[in-house]
Amino acid sequence: MKSIVTASSLDLSRRELGGLSIGAMALLAGVRSAPSLAQGKPPEEGIDYNQLAKPAPTEGVKGKIEVVEFFWYHCPHCHHFEPALQVWLKKLPKDVHFRRVHVAFRPDFVLDQKLFYTLEAMGKVEQLHSKVFAAIHTEKLDLSSREKIIDWATKQGLDKAKFTKIYDSFAIGSKATRATQLQDAYNVTGVPALGIAGQFYTDGAMAQSMARALQITDYLIAVQRKKR
Repeated sequence: MKSIVTASSLDLSRRELGGLSIGAMALLAGVRSAPSLAQGKPPEEGIDYNQLAKPAPTEGVKGKIEVVEFFWYHCPHCHHFEPALQVWLKKLPKDVHFRRVHVAFRPDFVLDQKLFYTLEAMGKVEQLHSKVFAAIHTEKLDLSSREKIIDWATKQGLDKAKFTKIYDSFAIGSKATRATQLQDAYNVTGVPALGIAGQFYTDGAMAQSMARALQITDYLIAVQRKKR
């Protein structure tokens, strides 16, 4: 499988995810050729992106346009998308607020959700986010249970008691619930995917690649900026 930086990998859809084991999901990879925005007309609503019928909630950072990345730690396409996303984030305009939201298409996704939000609560996302992807997809570690997740976190130098307390807390459970509610508000159909300003949605299937999805996101940021 080629990297998302150089190839057009499709996202994992909810329909695909519904009946597959984690092992089977990891074997999925679709490739299409994807036109760049410079080659033709602007992105089309309903084809390249959707405009939400009802605005999704945002964090409400004053004066900023919010961009949300929807992802799942066990998704191979999310793993391959991460380097391209990091490059894009380095050029993020000052009037754009970015955040990650871990999806839960099935109940077993909640384990990963809670891992992400625990790392976030401990201020360790920047340090360990990519390492979670690497652990699952490169090192092939089994992080499919609460106990294995806690063991992995401890091996990364995190205090076991503190991590466990936060991971099991009501606050983290609530964050996971809100994340799932936001994914539903955006009608996320696969990951990785991008939500813009509580108004727009695009993903690898619609855009035909996540590289182009980032271009469409830039376009929609500009559209939202003009509405101010």
